[in-house]
Amino acid sequence: MSPRTQLAWLQSPPPFLVPSISSHHVFVRTIRSLNPPRPNRFNRSEDLPLLESTTAAALKRRERSTPLRTGALGIKKGMSSVYDPETGRRYPCTIVQLDRVQVVAHKTRQRNGYFAVQVGCGWKHPSNVTKPQLGHFAENKVSPKRHLMEFPVKDQSGLLGIGTMIGASWFQEGQYVDARANCKGKGFAGGMKKHGFRGQDASHGVSLTHRSMGSAGQSQGGGSRVYPGKKMAGRMGGQQVTVQNSKVLKVDDENGLVVLNGCIPGPNGCVVQLQDAIKKPWPTIRPPSVEEVAAAA
Repeated sequence: MSPRTQLAWLQSPPPFLVPSISSHHVFVRTIRSLNPPRPNRFNRSEDLPLLESTTAAALKRRERSTPLRTGALGIKKGMSSVYDPETGRRYPCTIVQLDRVQVVAHKTRQRNGYFAVQVGCGWKHPSNVTKPQLGHFAENKVSPKRHLMEFPVKDQSGLLGIGTMIGASWFQEGQYVDARANCKGKGFAGGMKKHGFRGQDASHGVSLTHRSMGSAGQSQGGGSRVYPGKKMAGRMGGQQVTVQNSKVLKVDDENGLVVLNGCIPGPNGCVVQLQDAIKKPWPTIRPPSVEEVAAAA
């Protein structure tokens, strides 16, 4: 009788299933770094073009539309009219007054990523100013201001000295400015007032819904939903509005008045930001004469 064969599960596995262990491999025990160096996925160097997704590229794209100098803050006083002495034509105008406008701080490219000038206007009692803001004003040796705004500038040459006063003579007669302010808030308004809807019929079966907007969407064909951006009833006004290319008709430096052609957003007494128009040629700034510098000193 032949000897009893061994069971298959007791036999050794085939050679191709056995992992090969090299005798010359040496394990080295090291300490793993907590902050290993990571390769930069943005290939940046002096020889390569600037990437379009960086902050520097975004600032370069906005160079042409960024003003060369700072703007000013004013208070809207109301509307009036002026007459052209040559043609006799009547022009509606808006009067803006500059009240103790002063440069408070700077924003630089190295520290903040962009160039801007922080401008303040008005006056506020120190007891009504928070301690962080009071320290900000004290550090720059400027009196507390009621309103603060930033005006972006193209480069470092547009940064005025901290504490410099900006008067109405900062703008020239005949130049164009962009006026920016918050428009009047109307509260919750219906579709007829907010969007100019015609409304529904006064009769022919319409009852109690004469000023209603009607249907807001489809039942099946449009997906049984209301499309994004649908004009409906809601809050009206209260957002920032910019009126571009407003012409400066008159400048009264003694009283701090700037007269602009036409209307600008906001009620009387609101804060208006005035800056050189970005869609018009930049104004030619005349350097001050020796007599003017001596008189200012």
